[in-house]
Amino acid sequence: MLGTYSYHEIFRKTVVAFGTLFNNIELRRSTEVMKVPLAYGPKQKFLARLDQNPDPTNKRVQITLPRISFEINGISYDPTRKVSPTQKIRFKKDNDENKNVYMPVPYNVSFELAIISKNQEDGLQILEQILPFFQPHYNLPVKILPDVDEVKDVPVTLTSVDYEDTYEGEFASRRAIIYTLQFTCKTYLYGPVTDAKIIKKVVTDYYTDTNVNRAPREVRYQTTPTSLQDRDGVVLTTLSAATDADDNLIAVADASNISKLTNIYIDTELVRVSKKSGNNLTVIRGHEGTAAAAHASGANVYAITEADHDLLDSDDDFGFGELKSEFTDLKKRNPISGADEAI
Repeated sequence: MLGTYSYHEIFRKTVVAFGTLFNNIELRRSTEVMKVPLAYGPKQKFLARLDQNPDPTNKRVQITLPRISFEINGISYDPTRKVSPTQKIRFKKDNDENKNVYMPVPYNVSFELAIISKNQEDGLQILEQILPFFQPHYNLPVKILPDVDEVKDVPVTLTSVDYEDTYEGEFASRRAIIYTLQFTCKTYLYGPVTDAKIIKKVVTDYYTDTNVNRAPREVRYQTTPTSLQDRDGVVLTTLSAATDADDNLIAVADASNISKLTNIYIDTELVRVSKKSGNNLTVIRGHEGTAAAAHASGANVYAITEADHDLLDSDDDFGFGELKSEFTDLKKRNPISGADEAI
């Protein structure tokens, strides 16, 4: 199971989406309006940059505050949002096929956001542009899984706000006012996306030996899905006479390719042949729950064959073909190869 490659860039999308919440914060003074710089990284990195001696010939280094930085500081599983691990989500691949993915796993991504400013006024301006939107959470729309055309709301919860006012060295030296905001982003992780596969056969073996590892199968039940209508469009013959809904004897133009216990399909009715005499068929009408109906002379007659069963889709109505077998050869079925092997 582990090692199956899948990468949906969910953490990357979560980081980018979280950052976009704060990329339009403005600072307004009497003579200017400036956009507050936003960068990913720890606040210590920017504080260390402030401690460096500025170059008086480079004016850009003097305009370093205020600024906002953020980073991931933890990832944890969230058991309160757990869903069934065996349930799958099915979505459309194209007009004929679907894809599957297991239900997502809930994880919390913790973020630390730091507002670094030189004075209280700048810091409070930035803070008041953030706090009113978290009560205490803000729903962030994110397209998590690219294969599914769905935008999921990811709650971002503000958990705490801390304040720090620091001076380095003497009182008149550089000052840094830092507001540290802690957030929890409740996202989901998806595993590999696989093509939907249809179960076409179920095999159940019974045995009486209590040693399950070496017990030979004695009775086997095998079940396969069977089509309730024609799907390959191959016409077998036609009706040579009209039939009513309650007629159990029908006549066809050529019954040479029809045998006892064959399922045939006429219009929208499934009919089971119980006896054949020449071109006359004794049948069971309305087989497998289909509605018995009158049919006109010349109506096409289709045989339900393996070709029709192979064209079944998971959304189709279908019946079941059952086969019971008994064994005395002391063999056991290999579930990988599907062959019966000697113990």
